[in-house]
Amino acid sequence: MSKILLVEDNEMNRDMLSRRLIRSGYEVDLAVDGEQGVALAASGRPDLVLMDMSLPVVDGWAATRRLKADPVTREIPIIALTAHAMAGDEKKAREAGCDDFDTKPVELPRLLSKIEGLLQKGRAG
Repeated sequence: MSKILLVEDNEMNRDMLSRRLIRSGYEVDLAVDGEQGVALAASGRPDLVLMDMSLPVVDGWAATRRLKADPVTREIPIIALTAHAMAGDEKKAREAGCDDFDTKPVELPRLLSKIEGLLQKGRAG
């Protein structure tokens, strides 16, 4: 079973998405800010991170850069999640180190497809 770390500060979004991921067959760890997300990624070694970009303490952009700079967490795929999808956000997310990008509200079939694609790529690599 693949483990996903969901880094999301909005309780309603966190609860709804984590339940849907668990029903889809994933184990889910939760973090409520970027600092906690970085720490949990290093200690819990998830197979993939779903990173909200608008987070307290350390935002998703900085948390992603820290994860990709650390040899322990560098290989973990990260999907950026943002409700404020502006024209340059996907490019900005990829420059920060995100492997993919998705918008909120989450469209589950599309997100699951991106998650599976990155997990399969990781298994093959």
